[in-house]
Amino acid sequence: VLELLRGLQRGSGDRKSSLSHLRWALQNKETQQKFVRLDGSIRTLIGLFTSSLADMQMEAARCLHELSHSSDPAVAEACLPVTSYLLTYLSGHSIELTELCLYTLGNLVVESEAVRKQLLPQGIIPVLASCIQSPHEAVLEGLGYVLSQLLQAKEAPTEIIPLVLDSILPQHMLRLVCSGLKAAVGAAMEFAWCLHYMVCSPAASAALLALGALPALAMLLMDLASELSPDAPEGLELLICPVLRCLGNLLAEETGCEAQVRDERLLIALFLILQHFLQQHSFIVQECLWLLNNLTADEPFFCSALLSLDLLPALLQLLPRSQLAGVLVLTVLCNIAVKGPAYCQQLHQQPALPLLLPTLALPDPGVVGQCLELLHLLFLHWPEAAADFIRQGGHQALEQHQSTPELQERAQALLDMVGQPLGASSFSPCLTTLSTFS
Repeated sequence: VLELLRGLQRGSGDRKSSLSHLRWALQNKETQQKFVRLDGSIRTLIGLFTSSLADMQMEAARCLHELSHSSDPAVAEACLPVTSYLLTYLSGHSIELTELCLYTLGNLVVESEAVRKQLLPQGIIPVLASCIQSPHEAVLEGLGYVLSQLLQAKEAPTEIIPLVLDSILPQHMLRLVCSGLKAAVGAAMEFAWCLHYMVCSPAASAALLALGALPALAMLLMDLASELSPDAPEGLELLICPVLRCLGNLLAEETGCEAQVRDERLLIALFLILQHFLQQHSFIVQECLWLLNNLTADEPFFCSALLSLDLLPALLQLLPRSQLAGVLVLTVLCNIAVKGPAYCQQLHQQPALPLLLPTLALPDPGVVGQCLELLHLLFLHWPEAAADFIRQGGHQALEQHQSTPELQERAQALLDMVGQPLGASSFSPCLTTLSTFS
């Protein structure tokens, strides 16, 4: 590597071949660390990167890209002098060079706070904003990658998100996400994650709601559900996941905004997605259930729709799937039951109670605790459910938790309830909207 560098510095021999060999060598972690310590190494690469010879420039850009893959912050900081040139070439005519510069920038900002602090005054956000109207899918995907890395930085809420909100980026990101099926799925996926990281900041959440993000993303989810088939585009779940997360986070941040998406088709879309990814991608199931929880937490419309569309049996089938799925299903059922007697009557008429008995026998206190909460609401609002529960052996199922410290008080309260027609209870209100996924 030292000989290659000396050859490049002297300008002797085939410099393009030397650069190609150097790029190959820089795939090694130790070589990366040694290279940046060599006198004049980065300066030499910058000289070639800014040369007027296009093939030399591309090879130097590839070497810098290899260096940007290093997980050593010292290597990233050694590349500080190149950041202004990387930004400059984002407005160039070569699509391949622009794409390479974007991914190099994205890799550098991940590893080094010093790089991020240098790029912000250099105007990285306005430069990225000028790229977002590019017609080239490769550029848009690279742009989404850089933004997603910046928005995950620890200083993003105070230093980066305000700059993004002051630019044209949010509305264009939303537009590109919502046109993802018709254009670039990869770019749409990257920008969907960008929106997710922004939603975690209250100011950004309010700005996105004002842009109509909630109904736009809900409509996109319906479109995505309609595309699910054996020949659906590969990797569609990688777009669906951040869209689900964004919707769930927006609903968790703002109460009352459920009215913007009051559409039964959204529930149908959720269950189509659940069914499609049930076997292969369980993380999608959890995301769907979390969004369903936040839809039903305060909004009676979605509770009524879930029952009237006969979606409850499909929901109950997910109860034994996993610990997290079980808690989420039970929380959705609690959201329905807390709405009062009419809702509890309908839950009682569905085959819910027979599935709750084996749930009470599970070893997980979180699942059992949420099951006890649901039973409390059912017994409180619809005493006929309590009588049925006892007939099916529920008394014994409750008694087994009298010796479990975190459950014994609630189990005893339920035993007291089933021993009288109807009475007050010491239960706390049920869990509704879940906190934001990050």
